[in-house]
Amino acid sequence: MTSAAKTDLHRYLQEGRDAVLWKLEGLAEHDVRRPLTPTGTNLLGLVKHLAGVEAGYFGEVFGREFPEPLPWTDDDAEPNADMWATAQESPADVVALYRRVWEHSDATITALPLDAPGEVRWWRPESRSVTLQRILLHVVAETHRHAGHADLVRELVDGQAGVRAGNDNLPAGDAAWWAGYRARLQSVADAVR
Repeated sequence: MTSAAKTDLHRYLQEGRDAVLWKLEGLAEHDVRRPLTPTGTNLLGLVKHLAGVEAGYFGEVFGREFPEPLPWTDDDAEPNADMWATAQESPADVVALYRRVWEHSDATITALPLDAPGEVRWWRPESRSVTLQRILLHVVAETHRHAGHADLVRELVDGQAGVRAGNDNLPAGDAAWWAGYRARLQSVADAVR
């Protein structure tokens, strides 16, 4: 792959990062913490999780450890400890951590060629040997997957939807149009019971 490909992958990663943080904008602390699915998915937890993801994949995997402790990523951490913020972890702290992780990740991405070798110790032995290219693809996919989760959670919080600031990527329609659209989908679903 060329440096243009590396630039493209890095740009897609940043677009996903920005989308995730945009979903927190303008919300009260209670709303960014609220678990809105049966498995507890919440906006601030998604940010905390992604901070740990990047710190591991662009840090430890390439021997470039993130310099701050992230106890929720330890092998003996409580299950799902990375998917919610404790009362002591403010939204500002979690967002600032994510941005510091970006800086660390970006330094790794900039410093290494796409074919730089790494090892993901938490993957199956036969899959542990990786390159920066593979990890970039993996983390882009992971970030955008969680951006999709954030889209849905934000819509559940206050009805706000869209792909990113300035581009909601939705058909034009007022509240009445959307209510009618949803009712039509519901009637189709009900008809196939």
